[in-house]
Amino acid sequence: MTESASVRSNWCGHVSFSAAAFQAPTSVPELQALVASSSRVHAVGTAHSFNDIADTDGVHVSVAALPSSVEIDATRGVARVPGGLRYGEVARLLDAQGWAVANMASLGHISVAGTVATGTHGSGDRNPTLSASVRALELVSADGDLVRINADDRDFAGSVVALGALGVVTHLELAIEPSFTIRQYVFDDVSHGMLLDRFDETFSSAYSVSFFTCWAPGLSGQIWMKRREDQDGAWDRGGLLDGRLAPAKRHPLPGHDAVHCTEQGGAPGPWHERLPHFRLDFTPSSGDELQTEYLVPRDQAVALLGDLEALAPRIHPVLHVSEIRTMAADHLWLSGAYGRDTVGIHFTWQRRPTDVLPLLPTLDALFAARGGRPHWGKLFEATDLPRRYPRFDDFRDLVARRDPDGVFRNRYLDALLSAG
Repeated sequence: MTESASVRSNWCGHVSFSAAAFQAPTSVPELQALVASSSRVHAVGTAHSFNDIADTDGVHVSVAALPSSVEIDATRGVARVPGGLRYGEVARLLDAQGWAVANMASLGHISVAGTVATGTHGSGDRNPTLSASVRALELVSADGDLVRINADDRDFAGSVVALGALGVVTHLELAIEPSFTIRQYVFDDVSHGMLLDRFDETFSSAYSVSFFTCWAPGLSGQIWMKRREDQDGAWDRGGLLDGRLAPAKRHPLPGHDAVHCTEQGGAPGPWHERLPHFRLDFTPSSGDELQTEYLVPRDQAVALLGDLEALAPRIHPVLHVSEIRTMAADHLWLSGAYGRDTVGIHFTWQRRPTDVLPLLPTLDALFAARGGRPHWGKLFEATDLPRRYPRFDDFRDLVARRDPDGVFRNRYLDALLSAG
């Protein structure tokens, strides 16, 4: 077992962790012994959360040092992958063997276990959250046992997006399919008005579609379209809506160097080098940012985006960029897309907490009124979260049954699970 200086903060440096120690076991038995001997422990991945969801006053444990092999079961159409690997690293290993996962987030830099535990997603009308690709979990439970939870187990739907509350995930089985090719296109100067008028048509026009906006005066932005070559073909028109095909490679932020971004302009490439917006071999930013995201019912998204226009004068001065994406419904209890087709509305803020944090209650009230659920790993201020998840009480009962002594509990979970 390796031990090093404790991880002291999250990725952006906004949250200082309070862990007493940091451990990185090199084998599953070592991890089991660590958990069994600890009164308080919590998994930490790539620390890309923007709140204290991964904090603990006990032992921070990383599974990144566990063996990193990826095992393919072609007959079942699944891959057993280590939870501590970054999603982009898993993607490269899969593609080298001719396989793919259906979708990826905008960043491939986040650990698989952390991505899944917080309900992180990519984009696409036909694509559910990344957590929905999980077919089995292997985790170390509060008493140190290694437990496997399969898709047909009664606890499965509550155990995938579980916020680290049920144990330390060592491996996951993900649904896979043969590798495929993507062409990515970017369109400049698309107006909010045109997007909202033709919202469904636009987001169903390709395998994955994102809209970026700074909520600046004039209200226009970029559309990033990712077309799957075996399903969507190449783009044979110049513009999209009232936008025009970008003549050069773009970054989501106007004026920023696009060197960190994946290839555009319709150049064909493997799925894992086009579905993320940012290249794995570059850090997309220095962490000088804060993030908030809400997942809203698809049938409320256009009205909600219209509501946000009234807040644009307050949002724009403290914002880097906002991204709008779609995803299909899933059945996972704490997923933002549980039970409904969903639209994600994401805000990447400037790192100005004294200006950003006062906006959060106003945003939550706006989103809550239309059924919005905050992303678990982002900044938000909400007091009624249990009422936004039909199976929340079932999740509470599951945590009480699986971790009665609160080994995996922390301040974040204590507040969430005691909420009315």
